Amino acid sequence: MKRKVINFALKETELSPCELAVTFTDQERYFVSESTVYRTLKAHDLITSPAFIVLKAANEFEHKTTAINQLWQTDFTYLKVLGWGWFYLSTILDDYSRYIISWKLCTNMRAEDVTDTLDLALQASGCDQVHIVHKPRLLSDNGSSYVSGDLAEWLQDKGMKHSRGAPYHPQ
Repeated sequence: MKRKVINFALKETELSPCELAVTFTDQERYFVSESTVYRTLKAHDLITSPAFIVLKAANEFEHKTTAINQLWQTDFTYLKVLGWGWFYLSTILDDYSRYIISWKLCTNMRAEDVTDTLDLALQASGCDQVHIVHKPRLLSDNGSSYVSGDLAEWLQDKGMKHSRGAPYHPQ
């Protein structure tokens, strides 16, 4: 069967392993998985490099923080309370000092919960009480509450910038 997959791949050079698996299954009436096609082609040096450059996240920030209130990190922590259900701890952490500026225990993970926690952080840090040229930049993951339009609008109103980290990368 591997020889048939290889011959099929040599005839259909434009197809990806996924497309090869589907087309092979349709035409040959024999199921072969994408991973099997990939492993077979790779073992015979028939997998080419992608035609694009893969960008990887850096090991550390290009512009490290040098003082407090330059960069705040935020995330939700899931907490399961037996007999009560799930709760979500929203936190704002100062990147430079590693101090938790504010936190809020929430029953949901909405943009409103993030903005409430940010309001507490702005109040606790004093950033909302005096005129500041550069408000803290917010670093978050790509969760739905962080990519929402409501949060983007709120941050714009407050004069804060927002950065999102790469998936599965701690920074």
